[in-house]
Amino acid sequence: MANTASARKRIRQTATRTARNQARKSRMRTFVKKVETAISSGDKSTAALALRDAQPEMQRASGKGVIHANTVARKLSRLSARIKALPSA
Repeated sequence: MANTASARKRIRQTATRTARNQARKSRMRTFVKKVETAISSGDKSTAALALRDAQPEMQRASGKGVIHANTVARKLSRLSARIKALPSA
């Protein structure tokens, strides 16, 4: 148990930041999942729109330090490659 006031404050700050970061990461995953479902349905234009919506959310997560910037770059690259591989209808 925290004995000093500063330690108690750090516990509060950590809890707040953890909740915020988890929410941000969850939101990013939701956007990525929308892209994944659009890709699996085979609709190239919908998938491209979903990726356009997901990209800023993913960049924001890396900018806030929730996930590493290279992880975002890798995921975006792989998603865009999969969209590009879809047959255009």
